[in-house]
Amino acid sequence: MRRMVLKGNVAFTPTKEKFETHENSYIIVENGKIVDICKDLENSYKDYPLKDFSDKIIIPGFVDLHLHAPQYPNRGLGLDKELIPWLETYTFPEEGKYNDLDYSKKIYSRLINELWRVGTTRAVVFSSIHKESTKLLLDMFIESGLGAYIGKVNMDRNTAEYLMENTRTSIVDTEEILKEYMNKSSLVKPIITPRFAPTCSEELLENLGNLAVDYKIPVQSHLSENRSEVTWVKELFPESKNYASVYNYFNLFGQTKTIMAHCIYNTDEEIELMAQNGVYAAHCPYSNYNLSSGIMPVRKFLNKGVSVGLASDISGGNSLRIPNIIAGTIQASKMTWLNTGEELAPLTFSEGFFLGTKGGGSFFGKVGSFEKGYDFDALIIDDSTLSDIDELTIEERLQRFIYIGDDRHIMERYVQGVKIEEP
Repeated sequence: MRRMVLKGNVAFTPTKEKFETHENSYIIVENGKIVDICKDLENSYKDYPLKDFSDKIIIPGFVDLHLHAPQYPNRGLGLDKELIPWLETYTFPEEGKYNDLDYSKKIYSRLINELWRVGTTRAVVFSSIHKESTKLLLDMFIESGLGAYIGKVNMDRNTAEYLMENTRTSIVDTEEILKEYMNKSSLVKPIITPRFAPTCSEELLENLGNLAVDYKIPVQSHLSENRSEVTWVKELFPESKNYASVYNYFNLFGQTKTIMAHCIYNTDEEIELMAQNGVYAAHCPYSNYNLSSGIMPVRKFLNKGVSVGLASDISGGNSLRIPNIIAGTIQASKMTWLNTGEELAPLTFSEGFFLGTKGGGSFFGKVGSFEKGYDFDALIIDDSTLSDIDELTIEERLQRFIYIGDDRHIMERYVQGVKIEEP
């Protein structure tokens, strides 16, 4: 049995309403899972190896529910454009390069290193359309020790010619990846990834839904990112009631675990369907700003019982740091509050932190919190250079780290109780 005790100032959000904090306390970890948090170390734990972080903060690792691995070289480029021009000018040309495995390895190694550096311990990732580079990305994540769902992108229409797949090949390649990787790692798994409805034929969507159900594989895609996209879907699928019902019809909307990114222009009916089917919404505030998409009304989704997590959405988003996304989420909610006549209350700090940890972490299971039985995915935060004047509570220290700290303040990272060294 792997056993460990860590001492420090513990902070996490078992619910979105408030933090649970434990000053100078002990976290007991057995086989990668939380056993207990106690103020005084019981005799039965005194033989466990102890790591003393007495003046540090111990928090859950961050979870990124939506990012595009092959867009990593594009960060910060073309962000004065809207979605479709940005895709055509920057993104699609970059994504076309990933049939080159040497290039893929160079880019993906940098991405994984930065995810580690910024404290993202779990991520849900779009690869490209290329089978072999998707396998490479899966293998590289497995080697890193970080947790992830990784999906080969599927698209067989309405895209650049060099990215347009043959429908049958797209299906066969996807199934090959599922068979090879679904049981290869407990931490890194494949996920079905239709890019979004407009780039997928009905035949492709139907077959992807069948694969998801037959192999019990999760699904990720985009939903209602901007108004022109919603109009386009109505034109392409005239018999569908709304955008969400397209995915639902093809068993890609909660029939297995599902994440939909953006969700800015969902109708009330679509939000209710998400709640009913247990579909997650990945909130991407910086991407939504950068590409002039809009602001997702997160409070509305939470009020309806929809699970929400946070996402960098690089390279539409310009930062991989989930602390930045937490701050951006709270800021966006304040704009929504103003724009709705103060109807939808802005998010609190505890709610923002919850969304960046347990909110997204629950997609992976018992992840993102320090409740008993949860995976010990954790970060050790040394905020001594941020809090050396005023006496602050643990929650205030954490708030300061989220808003003005960076990766230099992260001392150590753990996934399922294993310290993750720099990949």
